[in-house]
Amino acid sequence: MAAPALKETSEVTIANPDAQKDGESFFEMSVDRSELGQPGSLRFNILTWVLDERYDQAIEELKDFLERPSDYPNFKEKIRRFVHHSTDLIYAIKAKRSFPGINSLTRAKQQELREKFKEHYKELQYSIKMIEKIQSDLRVQDARSTIYVVRALWFSAVAILGLAFWLEIVHGLASTSLLVFDELFGDFANWLVNLTGL
Repeated sequence: MAAPALKETSEVTIANPDAQKDGESFFEMSVDRSELGQPGSLRFNILTWVLDERYDQAIEELKDFLERPSDYPNFKEKIRRFVHHSTDLIYAIKAKRSFPGINSLTRAKQQELREKFKEHYKELQYSIKMIEKIQSDLRVQDARSTIYVVRALWFSAVAILGLAFWLEIVHGLASTSLLVFDELFGDFANWLVNLTGL
């Protein structure tokens, strides 16, 4: 799925095009680019499509992400509720932005609708950050377990080499050294006997 394009400025203002036709930006929202994440990431794609009012693409991206095979066995179970919650939030944002007769509402109701929209958007952002955090945590956990396995293999190899060296010394060199020492002691004892003349 192609990633959405975004303006090059550091802060992006997204507004409802229908509201702009009326002369006012009802759902105008300034978004810091750093809050969208890395271009091409799940968070960037979903949030950009939601701000561009391409809700179906955002929901499809979430479904594809959930169904995509993962290297981690329990990843899907951990993120499933966040994906479903994010999908519900996208539907809620869509309902708020396409509310019929929004101009006929009182200013207080319009403001309440606008605040709910921003609240849903922030919650969607948090939910996707949690999905990314779970993925990152599993990646770190996998790397740690790999390090533990490599470390255990290293210690095992060192222990086996140490044991082999010790066995070689005890059974090979030690028995040979004992024979040499016994021979030298016998020669020394014979020399002493010959020296004393006994």
